[in-house]
Amino acid sequence: PAPSPFGIPFRCLYSKNISNLYFAGRNISATHMAMSSTRVMATCAIMGQAIGTAAAIGVKENLSPRQIFEKKIKQLQNTLMDDDCYLPWKKREISEITRQAALSANGDAEALRNGLDRSIGENGNLWTGKSGDSIEYKWNTPVKLKSARIVLDSDFSNVKRMPCFYPASGWNVKVPAKLLKKFKIEIKKTTDSNWETVASVEENIKRLVNLKLDVEAVAVRLVPEESWKGEEMRIFSFDVN
Repeated sequence: PAPSPFGIPFRCLYSKNISNLYFAGRNISATHMAMSSTRVMATCAIMGQAIGTAAAIGVKENLSPRQIFEKKIKQLQNTLMDDDCYLPWKKREISEITRQAALSANGDAEALRNGLDRSIGENGNLWTGKSGDSIEYKWNTPVKLKSARIVLDSDFSNVKRMPCFYPASGWNVKVPAKLLKKFKIEIKKTTDSNWETVASVEENIKRLVNLKLDVEAVAVRLVPEESWKGEEMRIFSFDVN
């Protein structure tokens, strides 16, 4: 029996003797035992994401695939994790501005900045609350906030299949009930000022949400307002940069 999940080394995805050739899919360097799972289509797609990201870094830095492994592997891994690609046993790097902030919320919210954007084993790695609860980051002096990154619960425990037939009555696949439908970002420009809404999302269908802010503030908070079905609000990560 093979351990699961397992990571696929980047070195499996480029040629040993052709300097600028990538592979993604069923032609990667793997034994027949490894191929029994790496050949799965969703896994092949993730490998495509990996080499596409690596190719972009290579073009920008003028590096070959092997040089990316030698010099930029952490950058590649962090870029993939920022894009919500799961790399087993790796933790995503959290921005310094998020790590330095004082965090307050209803309930334990430290999981929101632990670098793990999904439940792993018995560790939920998420914050749960009710509509109107908030998660707040606060600083002693105003800081520049360029963006916010939020990862929501799209219910990986629910078996999802691509439909192979389309009945006349319609296909009964809906947005995951646990996913946040409506939420907003608010800031305080000074300690004494009122909360001001700088971003608002409605009818959300995404698990990973990146929002541009471009503001200065002494505090920022995420306020979940509604999920697609159910009272519990579930959030894996909330970062600001």
